[in-house]
Amino acid sequence: MHLAVLGPLLSVGRAVLAALRGSLGALCWSLAPLSLSLPGWRDSGPRPEREREWEDEAPTPTSVNYHFTRQCNYKCGFCFHTAKTSFVLPLEEAKRGLAMLKEAGMEKINFSGGEPFLQDRGEFVGKLVQFCKQELELPSVSIVSNGSLIRKQWFEKYGEYLDILAISCDSFDEDVNVLIGRRQGKKNHVENLHKLRQWCREHAVAFKINSVINRFNVEEDMNEQIKALNPVRWKVFQCLLIEGENSGEDALREAEKFVISDEDFDRFLDRHKDVSCLVPESNQKMRDSYLILDEYMRFLNCRNGRKEPSKSILDVGVEAAIKFSGFDEKMFLKRGGKYVWSKADMKLDW
Repeated sequence: MHLAVLGPLLSVGRAVLAALRGSLGALCWSLAPLSLSLPGWRDSGPRPEREREWEDEAPTPTSVNYHFTRQCNYKCGFCFHTAKTSFVLPLEEAKRGLAMLKEAGMEKINFSGGEPFLQDRGEFVGKLVQFCKQELELPSVSIVSNGSLIRKQWFEKYGEYLDILAISCDSFDEDVNVLIGRRQGKKNHVENLHKLRQWCREHAVAFKINSVINRFNVEEDMNEQIKALNPVRWKVFQCLLIEGENSGEDALREAEKFVISDEDFDRFLDRHKDVSCLVPESNQKMRDSYLILDEYMRFLNCRNGRKEPSKSILDVGVEAAIKFSGFDEKMFLKRGGKYVWSKADMKLDW
């Protein structure tokens, strides 16, 4: 072959090989958990932090919080999982992901939002609860809800499969709830809380209360009301800023006006130290000690003050995705993340 023709052909060949090498590189990245190694693929320089993380041992997803929807009927001013999308996985895909998590070691699933009972009037979360308890046989299945959309018929249909229902209540003063945004229409949030407490008792569901302590309720004394409701746990959170959710230019909330100091939070805790079911969680404890799945089943890493998603477990598997979760397993255990969470073991006087 004439050299004048051979030269351009060799150039084209080199370009094709370079393109193929780039494609193989992308393939190897997506299959990184399989530890593929190609001759000459990596240079001798230092590898980026993201690449090195693949080689770290993956934590076990013992307890997972699945925020399957971002939609909500309340407008809480400090919300850090806001309605940035309306996406909800198809039911069978959600079940597939939950089965993958069980296979990877999940013992407890917590369904949250948004508002979980907004999707299909509670049927979606009801079917997931039943699947996790009946098919996956998980020791603990729980829901966090604002409680406004739960009907007694739901308990009659799905209550036997639910271990814990956590209702968010930040104040026992309705005027404060209005200021916070935890209200819809004229429904009284506190009255509804007592009704839900009774339904949980009737259907043998452990009752829990979650409260976010912020500028509007930090001086409130909740001792009598909490003791009267007698929840199995009263989770008390310090108001937390997450960039892109409740803080920053692209956020749907402006939570800065709700923020309190560590000293303010400690004073609130001290005022309620005699409440035996109190479980306090400061910003330091909360930020990295939760495994959070978003609506696409991506783990959310909050270590940098915003939610950075992994790839979906449905695409890359649990082990690959969880390595980018930022999950601090030691802090999870230190804050008491693992406790008696199956209602069969609680021995409660319903």
